[in-house]
Amino acid sequence: MLMKEYRICMPLTVDEYRIGQLYMISKHSCEQSGGGEGVEVVRNESDIHPQYGRGQLTEKRIYLSSKLPSWAKAIVPRFFYVTEKAWNFYPYTITEYSVSFLPKFSIRIETRFENNNGDNDNVFGDTPTPAENVSFLDILTDPIPEKHYKETEDLSRWQSSKTGRGPLEKGWRDDHKPIMCSYKRVQCSFEVYGFQTRTEDFIHRNIRDILLVGHRQAVAWIDEWHGLSLEEVREYEQAMQKKTNSKVKSNQNNTGPSAASRPVFSRSISVTDEHSLKKMGVTTAAMSDPDDSTVLHSPIRLNSTPE
Repeated sequence: MLMKEYRICMPLTVDEYRIGQLYMISKHSCEQSGGGEGVEVVRNESDIHPQYGRGQLTEKRIYLSSKLPSWAKAIVPRFFYVTEKAWNFYPYTITEYSVSFLPKFSIRIETRFENNNGDNDNVFGDTPTPAENVSFLDILTDPIPEKHYKETEDLSRWQSSKTGRGPLEKGWRDDHKPIMCSYKRVQCSFEVYGFQTRTEDFIHRNIRDILLVGHRQAVAWIDEWHGLSLEEVREYEQAMQKKTNSKVKSNQNNTGPSAASRPVFSRSISVTDEHSLKKMGVTTAAMSDPDDSTVLHSPIRLNSTPE
């Protein structure tokens, strides 16, 4: 299992980011959905956790077959989705990802938000993350994939009319007020011989890009969400979820009646794929129809929400 801790600072307060995070995730998910792929929201409801109290439980299906590298496409069904479950007990959140036909694959992300510049070396209050496993991500200077770059989200050119903040300059984390940090402890595991290291490295590279893009957007879009109440941003969230779900399902409906209702894993795996999975140690009997309730309760999480 590969574990890393990412620390991402933003020129916001923790209270501000509570609104900005919800807004950013909803808008980002909608932008990334289309062509039968993207994020479908299955559940979004209040929940009471025995340890953390009242919070919000969100469950999503992330369809992303075409976004996989070629080596991964060879071992997965033509249609599949990742199940993401997130428990929001702000300023602490837990996110988990799972894939029904890959029981040896898992991702768990714990997040804490604090009003500092990332100098808390034991933010989770248990065992400090070894220094070599801590990565500071700079939303101003760290590179992102060219396809995600937008001039309007370039924080060296960003200026907020509502707050007067921006643009950011090199070294901004040393003296900017306000400042907060998103601490993310990410554990990913794919315990399949011959694929483990490659897969875990691939996951962390993608998580890094997702975190940078998402946190840049939360700041760049501040004039769209700053001043909204929690109730108002929840209403926006609901409206965007309906729009996003419609974008994902509309294209699936065009692929035929069976795909419109569900991408059935077991029926889309060829004999060669199934044999390959068995050689990798993956029990094909563990594959289940995505309509089965067990899929909704399997652990894990991957893209849609950069938190």
